[in-house]
Amino acid sequence: MTRLNCWEFKSCGRQPGGPRVAELGVCGAAAAVKANGANGGQNAGRACWAVAGTLCGGKVQGSFAAKVENCLKCDFYQLVGMEEGPELMGPREIIELLK
Repeated sequence: MTRLNCWEFKSCGRQPGGPRVAELGVCGAAAAVKANGANGGQNAGRACWAVAGTLCGGKVQGSFAAKVENCLKCDFYQLVGMEEGPELMGPREIIELLK
């Protein structure tokens, strides 16, 4: 089964070469190569909730601590959780990868 990355699911256009990169820059999740493979995604494409500065709802989000409440309600976060089940890599593990 193909696993979508956040930029594909949300159609934000902030992945490298995306249509909104000139306007908004490359998303931190798309650029977070240290998290490549986390939850089966490209870079942090399936771990965006642990990456500071992602764009959500048209607004740049802050640190994990500042955005976690919104992320837990996010339809993409819930999809990844359902797809990964007990194998879901949690925020602490992802943050460790990003260090």
